[in-house]
Amino acid sequence: MTTLKNITLCHLMINNQKMIGIKFTPDKVLQALIKSLDHPKWSSKHNMAYVLNTKTNLSAIFTTFKGVAWINYNRFLTNKPVNTSNEKVDVEWFRTREVKKGYRRCPEEYLSKLELKRYANNTIRTYVNFFERFINHYSTIDLHAINEIHIREYLKMLIRQQKSNSYINQVINAIKFYYEVVLGMPNRFYEVERPRKEYKLPNVISKEDVQSLIANTNNLKHRCIVALLYSSGLRRNELLNLKIEDIDSKRMLVRVKQAKGNKDRITLLSQNALEDLRSYYKIGNPENICLKARREVGIVGRLWLKL
Repeated sequence: MTTLKNITLCHLMINNQKMIGIKFTPDKVLQALIKSLDHPKWSSKHNMAYVLNTKTNLSAIFTTFKGVAWINYNRFLTNKPVNTSNEKVDVEWFRTREVKKGYRRCPEEYLSKLELKRYANNTIRTYVNFFERFINHYSTIDLHAINEIHIREYLKMLIRQQKSNSYINQVINAIKFYYEVVLGMPNRFYEVERPRKEYKLPNVISKEDVQSLIANTNNLKHRCIVALLYSSGLRRNELLNLKIEDIDSKRMLVRVKQAKGNKDRITLLSQNALEDLRSYYKIGNPENICLKARREVGIVGRLWLKL
């Protein structure tokens, strides 16, 4: 059985022109096929061959290497689904806000792409905030002229300011969104290094402490909050959006709708939590289990995290 060879397609920007990078291991057959493409060239900087980024050349690559080599296009073609959440996307206030003279606004196409892809409002605020800080740091440089060197210098400045790894990763995401998603050049800046991911051990509360906390919580609503946070492992927003029909007492499960990443999930329901919820329902008869409990959830949640 013949093993197919491999090539990887990448986006390159050379002399302000979009190119299709072709990365491959040394092989006479692959080299010959690449030479048959339309005016291929070699980049010593990127250590790969490249041709002009056109639909004709892309089609020719797939035709030329069909049956000869596997084509890895994960870095080149992206088809990520848009956010399917029903949350109302609000970017209009970014357009109408007042800014000081000389301030470089986020490009309109950046806002439009965030809106069309239905990014969460918190993500939109984060991306716009970080990207505007970045482009105002290089206010005299055209956006299309910004390269990896500029980004690395900016990131090194943030490191000297002792910004966290999470902060820096969000900055990188905001920058890459413009060049890779808005301008349609996926992984143009794939060589920009990200900080190493931090791994921290969580502070775990002992079973005895949890039982003591629940036992000494006299307010029934607060006891329901604590029980669900602990026994079902719910996040604060998940708890706030929990409805009566999400409680499956027959199977002792809790259905969490549109959780993190807009994904539904199932978690466990304890017998004690179920009994408290039934008592709370008889007293308050709420539509949502934690209706009007946003402030209580916040207070109890912060107390929970401190324990």
